Amino acid sequence: MQNWVALIRAEKFRADHGPKYAAIADALRGAIHSGELRPGERLPAQRDLAAQLGVDLTTVTRAYTLVREAGLIEGAGKLGSFVRNDIALPRFGETASDRGMNVPPQPGFNLLPQAIHHGMASLLRAGRHSPILQYQPSLGNIAERAQGAERLAAAGLPSEADQIAITAGAQHALHGLVHSIFEPGDRLCCAPFIYPGMIALARRRGLVLTPVAVDDEGLVPDALDAALREGARTVYITPTNDNPTCITMGLRRREEIAAIIAAHGATLIEDDAYGQLCRAAHPPCAALIPAQSWYIAGTSKLISPVLRVAHVRAPSAEQNLQFGAALGDSAVMAPPLNVALVSHWLREGLFGALIDGVRAEAVTRHRLVTRHLGGLPYRMQPEGYHLWLDLRDASGRAPDIDALIGVLGGMGLSAVAGSAFAVEDGASTHMRLSVGGALDHGAIERALRHLRDRLRR
Repeated sequence: MQNWVALIRAEKFRADHGPKYAAIADALRGAIHSGELRPGERLPAQRDLAAQLGVDLTTVTRAYTLVREAGLIEGAGKLGSFVRNDIALPRFGETASDRGMNVPPQPGFNLLPQAIHHGMASLLRAGRHSPILQYQPSLGNIAERAQGAERLAAAGLPSEADQIAITAGAQHALHGLVHSIFEPGDRLCCAPFIYPGMIALARRRGLVLTPVAVDDEGLVPDALDAALREGARTVYITPTNDNPTCITMGLRRREEIAAIIAAHGATLIEDDAYGQLCRAAHPPCAALIPAQSWYIAGTSKLISPVLRVAHVRAPSAEQNLQFGAALGDSAVMAPPLNVALVSHWLREGLFGALIDGVRAEAVTRHRLVTRHLGGLPYRMQPEGYHLWLDLRDASGRAPDIDALIGVLGGMGLSAVAGSAFAVEDGASTHMRLSVGGALDHGAIERALRHLRDRLRR
């Protein structure tokens, strides 16, 4: 029996699994996207599949119709149904799931499209004379930098406009920092698993990444102290809902880490991608040592990746000017329309409302994960939308992670092997799974059930 058919049988169509035809269609789509069913391959006859699954013929017919309407299969009369030969399956890197992107879940009431529509209409009323239709300074115009300073101050980090740079997303900010404050051969302290974009930037710049031991609250203070004693002078952290491990530092740990950095005269880079999703978030670590800290607050993980806007706070105005020169080498400016839109939302109070909508949806999806993966070894923040899952069984062995990622990707879930986040080479038994993006709750639940049943088997 084919794996996808066995999966459906294992599901047993419990009442909380949704419509039977939808579960069959999801499994069939997943088998096609993962490569289990190849172009040109014949599918089971509908009557035969109905008999195998113990359902009526109309249920299978409805499932096949859904997949046919999606352009994945075609009927050939009495010959049956086949996977289309000309199927345009996405190649690696063409979809958010393939790239392993962690995309904010949008609430069901269409808030973001409406906010973009009304915001852009308001901004463009000045017509061709609007200043946002012109080139902007590499650090951003001073009025919008002041708006960014107010945003960070509200998050607990007092800031001045001349300390703020506006970048084309957090990745652009990290690129500028790597080229403005580091020289090849410099050492950067970080957790053993970090954002892959930072790993790539550090390696291209010739930096030496120094992994520091972590516990359930992040970097272990004694381990960081030892690394800085050995010559490292910069520390990179994501203290709230860390990517990928989902660790959040408590206030006392933040104070300990900040005190160690201050004592060594080191520099902190705080990449606070998810901090504002946490309603009861602690103040940024940068607020404890502002004169030694770079702080990055993006929008991609809070609202939407299409915005490509981040606010960066430099330790001083002078250092910010040096940072601006490095930014100009990689991008002339952040996208002016997007920057103006974010500033408009901040002024009107809509920025917080958009984050509230994503947070509420993330909480709902966290409950789905708890319902279906409860009892499995994973970590996830209640207001986050990714989880860090240990795939080892009782004997310490892990399944074929790449194959599992392929199946989950076919079902629409973004999954990435833990090794992609590892600072040092070597195998990992972990996987980061995202339940964000545009998938509806039913599709998420079916994918989570498949993951749970596969791991338990």
